Amino acid sequence: MSVFVDENTRVVIQGVSPTSQGLYHGLRNRAYGTKVVAGTNPKRGGETIEGIPVFSSVSEAVAETGANASFISVPPPFACEAIIEAAEAGVPFVVCITEGIPAHDEARAYNLLVRDFPGTRLLGPNCPGVISAGKCNIGITSGDIALPGGPVGLVSRSGTVFYQALYELTRKGVGQTTGVGIGGDPVPGTTFTDVLEAFESDPETKAVTMIGEIGGSAEEQAAEFIRDRMSKPVVAYIAGVTAPPGRKMGHAGAIISGSQGTARAKMEALSAAGVIVAQNPTEAGERMVEIVKNLA
Repeated sequence: MSVFVDENTRVVIQGVSPTSQGLYHGLRNRAYGTKVVAGTNPKRGGETIEGIPVFSSVSEAVAETGANASFISVPPPFACEAIIEAAEAGVPFVVCITEGIPAHDEARAYNLLVRDFPGTRLLGPNCPGVISAGKCNIGITSGDIALPGGPVGLVSRSGTVFYQALYELTRKGVGQTTGVGIGGDPVPGTTFTDVLEAFESDPETKAVTMIGEIGGSAEEQAAEFIRDRMSKPVVAYIAGVTAPPGRKMGHAGAIISGSQGTARAKMEALSAAGVIVAQNPTEAGERMVEIVKNLA
């Protein structure tokens, strides 16, 4: 079993063109084995690009191909409208990797989804996407660094550390079920808690690696969920221990405001919830190897 995507996921790439970033990454996803069944572009409906049929709208693509997931990498001014178009077409899972969307646009799109389209889950924006090892890859994660066969699920705010965490497990021979990059923007469509809940319910995921970073309170909320509702072991790493207050570090949401959002506070909250907190990504991988050995 996989979380959010599997071998039956059928993907439509929104805003596709011969030179688009979406096509580039969509073809890489297809090479991994993902079922990329359609693209959309209001100016190119009826064309075929790299073997992918292009439709004028998402609703047409869904009706013709049965697409049940969307991949969005369109420029920031148009990304939120693309998210809403996918939701209006009834797409249940939307991955948006676009970076630089204004926070008020993200908030508007998120609240529209919650109010009017509760059947649509948004992953991102500004995220690496999701990879179900050996089954489906939507986004920009290299399939080469994922190892099928479980039993570890990964969830991360950081894209770069997400890749490293996957690779650390793979090189140690520990397979993964699903890796989920939730993104580091202030208004994520999917939170740590959402993914942890999915992993807790997934019978094939036996342990979880969680990658957090400075800024906001998402990790503290995750700690509460882990303490109260998770039975599976969790290893965590929080990036940004040396980050100075008031300076954005990488993601739009990775900023310490006063005494809030520090890496130390997040590490303490997770440790108090029973999480094994590592000091760096390599140690996180090593600690997970120990857990997996004990599971076996």
